[in-house]
Amino acid sequence: MRDSETFGVEKGYGEEVIAWLNEQAKAQKSKLEARLYGYTISTKNFGDFEMFSWIGDVQIARKMINKASKRFKIKIIEGGYKPKEKLFRMKKFDYAKVRKDEKTIGQLEFEASRFGNGHWGVKNEERR
Repeated sequence: MRDSETFGVEKGYGEEVIAWLNEQAKAQKSKLEARLYGYTISTKNFGDFEMFSWIGDVQIARKMINKASKRFKIKIIEGGYKPKEKLFRMKKFDYAKVRKDEKTIGQLEFEASRFGNGHWGVKNEERR
């Protein structure tokens, strides 16, 4: 099982989307559990997002978050992308796609401290 904390939904839809994701996972008997963790990220190009974490299968998580975007007509952050080259940095980093329906509208680069329990922050963002 994998997990990720770099997934998000458009601000104001967090509770509703997380409840729907967990309900759908239970109905499909999928191994996926999502939870809001009370953290909001602001981007210049895409607006504010409520971040959530999930535990389970990455393929199921990606598929279901895209379905949620289409169902609720909202923007989502689909995280958990790593570069192919191995880089050593003093901070943790992760890449994410910003999607609306099934279209990718941008990309984000997240960064967090390797030490302590720091939240993810947006280091770089790009519109497509």
